[in-house]
Amino acid sequence: MSSSAMNQPEASPITACTISRDVQNFDLLIEDMETALGEAWGDLGFSEAMAFFNQSDSDGLEFVAIAIDSSDEEEIVMLGDLITLAKSKKIKVILIAEDVSPAVLHQLLRQGADEFVPYPLPENELQAAIERLNKQPEPVMQVMAAPTGHGVSGTTGDGVLLAVHGLAGGTGATTLATNLAYELATVEKKAENPKVCLLDFDLQFGSVATYLDLPRRDVVYEMWSDTDALDHDIFRQALTSFNDKMQVLTAPLDMLPLDFVSPEDVAKVIALARQHFDYVVIDMPSTLVQWSETVLHEAQVYFATLELDMRSAQNTLRLKRALQAEDLPFEKIRFCLNRAPKFTDLNGKSRVKRMSESLDISIEMQFPDGGKPIPQCNDHGLPLSESAAKNPLRKEIMKLARSLHDLGKDEAEAA
Repeated sequence: MSSSAMNQPEASPITACTISRDVQNFDLLIEDMETALGEAWGDLGFSEAMAFFNQSDSDGLEFVAIAIDSSDEEEIVMLGDLITLAKSKKIKVILIAEDVSPAVLHQLLRQGADEFVPYPLPENELQAAIERLNKQPEPVMQVMAAPTGHGVSGTTGDGVLLAVHGLAGGTGATTLATNLAYELATVEKKAENPKVCLLDFDLQFGSVATYLDLPRRDVVYEMWSDTDALDHDIFRQALTSFNDKMQVLTAPLDMLPLDFVSPEDVAKVIALARQHFDYVVIDMPSTLVQWSETVLHEAQVYFATLELDMRSAQNTLRLKRALQAEDLPFEKIRFCLNRAPKFTDLNGKSRVKRMSESLDISIEMQFPDGGKPIPQCNDHGLPLSESAAKNPLRKEIMKLARSLHDLGKDEAEAA
């Protein structure tokens, strides 16, 4: 196709276009665009695209495919500007790259490119990328609509409940729960921060106290052992403050059976926490117990952490079968892949895709491997923001907290 294709008659509106130095260098892209879109696409050079984005004619575009090779790396500033312009007009961007260095790819993806496909194009990969762009999965933030009466900066109603459940040992559930709670508690830089409570419901091997260097107190056992007498004062006495930023209910000092508490006990603790806090984050045990259903029903978002291995895949399948057999809301679970492959690891990304398809789940969040600093921070009893602020894992958890909080504010303002 050439740029003349942009002048198609109204019967065949242009919904996408390729942008490249010379599209003839990407003949496979031409074939795949024609297969996917027929005549409803056009081609632009780099300078033409800059001018076209500033015209009203570009408003109808759904996406652009920017095709580059190693000779285009010196134009990275201009390419970044192209992506920024496209995103400002809500046009999605697929990056088609051949022999481009990882550093350049990383920078362009950070600029806002939605998809990356290597060239030569794998079979059907462009079509799959287009389908991913068109698919509008329910983002994790959209299911976190604040309950009626909830105010993000106050305690006038029920707080938002977020649960974290590890589908296998070492998948980072407690690290996510602990740091997500702390990021929410420190999310505002200028305004008043929300009130956050972190609950460790792993009565046997709960590690929140270790990760935050907090004492395990006898009053926690006393609270759980006599929930009939539980009231606001007793609940507050069982909480421990961390850095005056958030309140934490640690696991008991002694190891307790998971059935030591009933669904009614758990529901009562959750209700008290939500009355007093804007966000309540629960670190769940990996084992399913009778009161797991209570938390699943109560939670606005139920995060499940897994890794790219067979044990996680098998446990995910078993969890899915168990919940669906009991007609429980499996769709509420949001899967988080820990130690996800880097964006240049095409083999790893292919494995993630196969895992998602074979289990028929959507892996909505992919957290990078934070490396040795993560266990070191946990051993030292400090959140990542306090001792490894620039760690890539910390940055992703911070982004998640910010997204959740911004949505909560929007919901509160709309109400």
